[in-house]
Amino acid sequence: MTGGRGRESGVLPIDLGGSAQALLAVPAGPAGPRPLLVFFHGAGGDAADSLARVGELATGRGVLVLAPTSRGSTWDLIAGGLGRDVAVLDAALEQVFAQCPVDRVAIGGFSDGASYALSLGLANGDLAEAVLAFSPGFMAPPGQAGRPRLWLTHGDDDRVLPVDRCGRRVAAELTAAGYDVTYDEFQGGHVVRADGVTAGLDWWLGAAG
Repeated sequence: MTGGRGRESGVLPIDLGGSAQALLAVPAGPAGPRPLLVFFHGAGGDAADSLARVGELATGRGVLVLAPTSRGSTWDLIAGGLGRDVAVLDAALEQVFAQCPVDRVAIGGFSDGASYALSLGLANGDLAEAVLAFSPGFMAPPGQAGRPRLWLTHGDDDRVLPVDRCGRRVAAELTAAGYDVTYDEFQGGHVVRADGVTAGLDWWLGAAG
């Protein structure tokens, strides 16, 4: 999809100026084009929370993980409208694409971040081939472009975003709209489980050998 010079492995801060923050987790291994997962944290979280949930499992599969931090307590779409967080994301992606060869892109997130991922993913399906949504509450895309594949997972005992009003409803609406939707409901609450991350990565990348 795009070329770049390559970067050393590990968790690296992206210099965005001012108070904007994002982290990039770079896998070890030979240089070359890699998948990129952009992952959005839940309300009250930050980039480090995102990497704690998905970073090790994703980089273990050779995936770059870009984790921005919202400028407010949650993402701009939820707290007043798209704007400042999208600008941070665009600036971070510009740096990643300039420095790292990327061969495919997925957008993911947890809770509010999953709602944000679905909303941006549906609007940017010409860039992101897939969306991985962990316990989403809703979707509100500002437009639609492309037809990304969609993977949603939700706990059947979620007391924060109840599954019947959130995950199940969102998955049903997306399926009715003609999207390729995979919905995985698990026993548990408002959490990101390691086996769920593995399942989502397998769905996106193909099962690990």
